[in-house]
Amino acid sequence: MDQAADFFEECQVLDHALEGLGAVDWGTVTQFKAWTIDDVLVHLHFWNQMADLSQRDPDAFGARVQQVMPRIQAEGFRATENAVIPERGHDLRLAWRDLYTRMAYDWALLDPKARVKWVGPDMSVRSSMTARQMETWAHGQEVFDILGLTRPETDRIRNIVVLGVNTFGWTYTVHGRPVPPVAPHLRLIAPSGALWEFGAPGPDLIEGLAIDFARVVTQTRNVADTGLSVQGSVTQEWMAIAQCFAGAPETPPPPGARHRVGH
Repeated sequence: MDQAADFFEECQVLDHALEGLGAVDWGTVTQFKAWTIDDVLVHLHFWNQMADLSQRDPDAFGARVQQVMPRIQAEGFRATENAVIPERGHDLRLAWRDLYTRMAYDWALLDPKARVKWVGPDMSVRSSMTARQMETWAHGQEVFDILGLTRPETDRIRNIVVLGVNTFGWTYTVHGRPVPPVAPHLRLIAPSGALWEFGAPGPDLIEGLAIDFARVVTQTRNVADTGLSVQGSVTQEWMAIAQCFAGAPETPPPPGARHRVGH
């Protein structure tokens, strides 16, 4: 399953960005909801644990969901996750690395079509691994931004782009809007320079870099801060509310709110 290798590479790229941090640096506040770098890694490690448990021990996963979801609803994600994950700083980085390394190896051997439980509907092993890569990439963005670093991208980002395309209808549903009958046509340039096309040609068209599209659907950038060409009323509406992740409806960052520090 290629997605397991892509997940591992995504984690490795973020891990490399963290290797020079000192003890104080882990408390640096990012541009995402005032989360610190510690908060970001706690979040990724917590949900990696949940995903891995869903595959290894579905009953234990169900019990964990019953335990943590009421607390998340009452206190929020950050407070709950920080209470469950004790490690911080370099120790947290090591625990996170140990788990993602084992997960990448173990999950590569699984049937991609096998079903695993989740907080919402069950999903395939492939979808679960793609979600973990997407979360790592999306939340990794605030780390790269606050450290003033440019993340090296490869065509592994295609998994996130496909997720963004496949959640077109979900975006409208979660925001309480009727789903348009036809999704926009996409013409995106991959990091390798390849052309990726999705959907049938029509009046609604998105053109530009695949990285920019992924940033919009993961809400790490406002569409106005990208180089995407957005044509058509449906396309403009979608890019204003795009959300490829589960949960409650979220509002994209305002223009200029998310950027690489120093640029």
